[in-house]
Amino acid sequence: MPEYHVECMRCGARYERDDVVYTCECGGLLDVKYEYSTVDAASITRGGELGVWKYRALLPFEDGILKLKGEGGTLAPVTTREGNTPLYKCERLAEKLGMRELYVKHEGLNPTGSFKDRGMTVGVTKALELKMTRVACASTGNTSASLAIYAARAGIPCFVLLPKGKVALGKVAQAVMHGARVVAIDGNFDDALRIVRELCEELRIYLLNSVNPYRLEGQKTIAFEIAEQLGWRAPDRVVLPVGNAGNISAIYKGFCELRELGILGEVPKMTGIQADGARPIVDAIKEGRAEITPEPQPETIASAIRIGNPVNAPKALRAIRESGGVAEAVTDAEIIEAQKELARLEGIGVEPASAASLAGLKKLLELGVVEKDETVVCVTTGHLLKDPEAVLKACEPPVEVEADADAVRKLLIAHGL
Repeated sequence: MPEYHVECMRCGARYERDDVVYTCECGGLLDVKYEYSTVDAASITRGGELGVWKYRALLPFEDGILKLKGEGGTLAPVTTREGNTPLYKCERLAEKLGMRELYVKHEGLNPTGSFKDRGMTVGVTKALELKMTRVACASTGNTSASLAIYAARAGIPCFVLLPKGKVALGKVAQAVMHGARVVAIDGNFDDALRIVRELCEELRIYLLNSVNPYRLEGQKTIAFEIAEQLGWRAPDRVVLPVGNAGNISAIYKGFCELRELGILGEVPKMTGIQADGARPIVDAIKEGRAEITPEPQPETIASAIRIGNPVNAPKALRAIRESGGVAEAVTDAEIIEAQKELARLEGIGVEPASAASLAGLKKLLELGVVEKDETVVCVTTGHLLKDPEAVLKACEPPVEVEADADAVRKLLIAHGL
């Protein structure tokens, strides 16, 4: 069992494992800190089991099995077999970009279609360990879909707050089908998060946004899988979309832990990509500021990263700077172009926010910030079918012809097929 505690990254205050707490009394973000001498490092690199719970030696539970306090029983993790997503070597894209080695880690192939499943398997399991009987979140879509499904697996109620008219229907459909009580507010994601945090504290509902440090413990397993899939080596750079900024900090932590255990020698440069209409972290990095200036009215086609005041900004800024990475913003047009390239050159279908990673990589290559001989992994965070409306707006509509072979033949010839 790994020894761990929860600690404030600002003031160093420690909290007990039984505390239901999301941020420090000083307002700082919390992190799970391990005593690495108690970690079974050999189990991390051992073959066999796949998925998030393979790495239970670096998760805040006893061997992945929870002992229910005062009852003497055990409870298995709440899981849908998340993780073990493919790492695609993208040779056609690499050739087009003039790169030596480019990979895409497709998190859209998790069970609910996004990387959020990694955090929810740990977060909902932790909720049960803490004897919390209800869970809730604010969401731009994927968080609500994932939490609804894991709450259903756990048999506990789920409450979700969404910004009205700003969430892709595919994600709303997942949440309502799996029994979540969905409430749409007349405001943006930041408003929803503020409200849900207040209500969770007042009504003793377990909050499972990424401000919850336990959720990020599941998301850091993306780093473990990337390293393992590359033969236990780190890429030179990891590029990923940044919304609420939990994922970039979690993946950085995962690589740092592998280095701490002697499994890796280096960590990759963490490179965060935001949309032009929601870029507070990019601006803080470029301007050398210690804190972000929130964007009060974030707007972008990439709804999953349409967040103006990312709660994990301090962690993200630290991950980018400590790793020697950078941050960049891309336009909606650049995102759509990259989305099409991923689909048509590599057969990887992703929602718009996911394509921000490739769009950002292309821009950084053009600027000379990323060298073409680097080994780069782009993380794509959600499946294409999460946001089919955006796809239909961006692509050519089906061509309608008569039910006649000659009519279809003429059409194919006209299109050079």
